[in-house]
Amino acid sequence: MSDAIEWKTRPETGRDVPAVRRVVLAAFPTSEEADLVDALRADLAWLPGLSWVAETPGGEVAGYALLTRCRVGGADALALAPVAVPPRYQKRGAGGAVTRAALRAAAERGEPLVVVLGHPEYYPRFGFVPASRLGIRASFEVPDEALMALVLDDSVPAASGTIEYAAPFGV
Repeated sequence: MSDAIEWKTRPETGRDVPAVRRVVLAAFPTSEEADLVDALRADLAWLPGLSWVAETPGGEVAGYALLTRCRVGGADALALAPVAVPPRYQKRGAGGAVTRAALRAAAERGEPLVVVLGHPEYYPRFGFVPASRLGIRASFEVPDEALMALVLDDSVPAASGTIEYAAPFGV
């Protein structure tokens, strides 16, 4: 298979649930993230239209990005987690395509802010900066460079304070 793939991105549908679980299981060493996605689907933090997949030209789900409701300092925000791509499709653009699509959908909804706990070399390409620059912190110990935030709507002051994740995150 050639490295150049044209990724189609779209919101997840009910038919995608088993494929999404397979993608997330393949992308992470344990079932923890896949179980988190399942738990978030049943939680009030789940926002229709903010769970996205990337497909190969043949229609195989090869990437996943999920945005769910969280709060920062009492204000509405979104948490990006997980972003998942099976090893055979990693470093081929699926993760970037699905992340950009999900962030675009959030911006179109008027969401103000997204936080992510992830690789500090990866997420800045989407505009994420260390959350500490915005006065945002986690309620648990995390390396400063790994907790990042992206302001989607700069017409309002960015929220600051402690992130309150949805209950399924367990933090």
